[in-house]
Amino acid sequence: MNISQLETLITISKTMSFRKAGELLNLTQPAVSAQIKSLEEEFKTQLVDRNQPVTLTDRGKVFLEHAEQIVGIVDEMKQRLADLEENPQGHIILGTTTSIAIQILPRILSYFQDQFPHIKTSISSMSSSQIYQHVENGLVDVGIGYLIGRNPGMTTSTLYYDTFELVVSPRHPLAHVKTAGIEALGKTPLILLSPDTVGRKFVDEVLAKHGIHPQVIMELTSSEEVKRMVELDLGAAVISKQSVNSEVRAGTLKIVPIMELEVTHPVGVITKSGKYVNSAMRQFLSDLKGMPETQFIGSE
Repeated sequence: MNISQLETLITISKTMSFRKAGELLNLTQPAVSAQIKSLEEEFKTQLVDRNQPVTLTDRGKVFLEHAEQIVGIVDEMKQRLADLEENPQGHIILGTTTSIAIQILPRILSYFQDQFPHIKTSISSMSSSQIYQHVENGLVDVGIGYLIGRNPGMTTSTLYYDTFELVVSPRHPLAHVKTAGIEALGKTPLILLSPDTVGRKFVDEVLAKHGIHPQVIMELTSSEEVKRMVELDLGAAVISKQSVNSEVRAGTLKIVPIMELEVTHPVGVITKSGKYVNSAMRQFLSDLKGMPETQFIGSE
């Protein structure tokens, strides 16, 4: 048995195909079949059901659990050895919201990549609640999102504070008022984020507290989508103030202050407690936490 065979089995479990596994591993389909056959002969059991789609047998699933642990240990060992080098290196997988990925990460990563060119970063966009799940499951190394209460097994650090604001297009009737009452949220069509997002949950709580039944005409998965719809004057929205800074400066969106929405929400770094932190992550986290808040919120 060798690590390559284990990696092949793991890839087959994900792709459910010998051909696709071969493409990802840069192996021919016969080579993939030979590796699995060799494993099955060594352990004297059938690991893979070769009917389409390809799946693991019950014994294959048990084998997979141990294979993933072994490959994980080997990867960590390689990283620990690499960490003995003078220059930080490695791969960081970041999980963050779409608005943070667009508005904040570019200037952070630009500086970081200039200083540490041997560190590779990958970014996956998702909701803040999904960030916690992906960090816990090891699918992302570092999460950057809204900090949601206390989560056992997670380590968090606040980077800056954001608020959620009512935004409209310059053509909207509310665009010309200095402030609005909370009742305005029940009188205008709203374009809101999906129910699993922090922003939407906050809005729902505020509306319920004041007994307001909103006219929700559209639900979208990201702030970027919401902004485009509001710019077309299809409705008003309550979204992150940080995410609309550039549009407000450009005059394509206007913020309508509502006192009841003026609640600050911490945005920060989320990592899994007890997880080995390689040199790449240590350097990235150190730089990230050492940046002043103005680096994130920018200028109004």
